[in-house]
Amino acid sequence: MEKIFIQIAAYRDPQLLLTLRDCIAKARDPENLQFCIAWQHNEEDQWDNVDEFKNDPRFIILDISYQNASGPCRARNLIQQQYNGEKYTLQLDSHHRFEQHWDATLIAMLNNLQKLGNAKPALTTYAPFYNTVTEERDSLPTRMIFDKFITEGAVVFWPMIIEDPSHLEGPMPAKFYSAHFCFTLGCFCTEVPHDPNYYFHGEEISIAVRAFTKGYDFFHPHKVVLFHEYTRQGRVKQWDDHPLWYEFNRLSLYRNRVLFGMEEGNIDFGIYGFGTDRSLADYERFSGINFAARTYAEENG
Repeated sequence: MEKIFIQIAAYRDPQLLLTLRDCIAKARDPENLQFCIAWQHNEEDQWDNVDEFKNDPRFIILDISYQNASGPCRARNLIQQQYNGEKYTLQLDSHHRFEQHWDATLIAMLNNLQKLGNAKPALTTYAPFYNTVTEERDSLPTRMIFDKFITEGAVVFWPMIIEDPSHLEGPMPAKFYSAHFCFTLGCFCTEVPHDPNYYFHGEEISIAVRAFTKGYDFFHPHKVVLFHEYTRQGRVKQWDDHPLWYEFNRLSLYRNRVLFGMEEGNIDFGIYGFGTDRSLADYERFSGINFAARTYAEENG
């Protein structure tokens, strides 16, 4: 059975139920979907009540009061602890829409990449945009490009439309990782678990390099399989509710700088550190990013 472990960290999101319903409705094999939802919610809210799924055997719902939430990375780490050997995994946000038979499309892409010699491929990108009000959506696939180093040292990215995907025979090689859409082998959950000590910034570049050093190769899908809502309109964010979020983020950014050698620090990263299949220097050569100098070689991008 080609089951997919679907990871969704949701924070007081009115799009959560619509995302879950559309995900199931558009799947070719909905019986093979296994969901784990980190449901971070306020009991006074009604817009994200997941009661309709509580007795569905495909669902594990981690019921977390919004008052106890401490950022998306901690929530994603809790989700990954529920991984139970499913062949594939799909990490999402809680505000998506899907193309018909998205599951079969992603499985076929991943299997083809393995047949071409990529032992541990991961399909990821900043997915095309959709509008929650008008349902307007982009029709072209996307890739990720380097945007900048923020002042505190984390790397951030930007989506770019693939203007003419018709010449692509399969997914295109990629260098970066998107936390709102990654489809890969299920063992990713145990081999590259989210660091719960991270808060927000630094999450994607740390996962990208840790996965790369553990033998994973990234690819951007050459076909549109799902859509992402980017505006955050109508959604309460974790930092809206928690005045101390800034301190969480400060410590997280320090941890990220130590990981990448931008600052000295005595931190044992353990399972949240780099692998041994490839090195940080290998990733820098591959990606064009120089972490110590905080520069990016565009000719490599």
